[in-house]
Amino acid sequence: MTLTTALPIIDAHQHFWDLERNRYPWLSDKAPIPFRYGDYSALRRTYLPADFRTDTVRHGVAGSVHIEAEFDPANPIGETDWLVGLAAAEGLPSVCVAQAWLDREDVAEVLAAQAARPLVRGIRHKPRAPAGRGAPGSMDCAVWRAGYALLERHGRSFDLQAPWWQMDAAADLARDFPATQIVINHTALPVDRSTEALVAWRAALAGVAVASNVALKISGLGQPGVAWTYAASGPLIRDAIGIFGVERCMFASNFPVDSLVASYDTIVDGFLRAIEDRSDNEQRLVLHDNARRIYRM
Repeated sequence: MTLTTALPIIDAHQHFWDLERNRYPWLSDKAPIPFRYGDYSALRRTYLPADFRTDTVRHGVAGSVHIEAEFDPANPIGETDWLVGLAAAEGLPSVCVAQAWLDREDVAEVLAAQAARPLVRGIRHKPRAPAGRGAPGSMDCAVWRAGYALLERHGRSFDLQAPWWQMDAAADLARDFPATQIVINHTALPVDRSTEALVAWRAALAGVAVASNVALKISGLGQPGVAWTYAASGPLIRDAIGIFGVERCMFASNFPVDSLVASYDTIVDGFLRAIEDRSDNEQRLVLHDNARRIYRM
């Protein structure tokens, strides 16, 4: 089913990279990393605003939020400065979420430098995801939390990429730092689609949604080796919005990463189908207004 909308769209999670100019270890180095979609060799190509505009040509994409793309960690400011130049030349991205390793000794310096760039709205550093709580580098880690505490000083939000079974730690983080906006990436990664796992995923989302300073990006719903379909993703989109509410959910494509499982058109069409019973005002919140507000665009 092909759907279109006259409403504007802000893509709240996308990436650009230039593999000729910059180093991204997971894309540039010969050895592949373990990847949740499996073989990602198709991503080892430069992806710039012209490519994004080609992918999104059928849709009214009014702006985008660039999420750090695991640029060379020895030079986290390098990605931001490259994006500033890209935005000036191409008009995209609109804003960005930058890299900073919260448990590194240089975190205060890096955060101050990132916050000084006007394009930067937030920070992402994927915490460790141990089977239990309290491991070094996790959301419970005292060193990691000391770095996280600096976000409030700079007025920056935090993009959290973690699996749903870590949402109890995310809820504690949100409670302990209520002035810092958390944005959960990729719908908290409901990879396991068994009945039992989805029951637990919904419960985990409900638990963290209690915190008013947490928002949710609905993206990353692909499965390894399986094409993205409305039948598989539509119910999850509706469940996520039902749990978090239309005021705290955002559409996001995760492009070009999710091009491994679907075209941009397929993802947007499926998302629009999942929200077609919502009012125009509610659809506008999820497609555009929430991203504009949360990322201060």
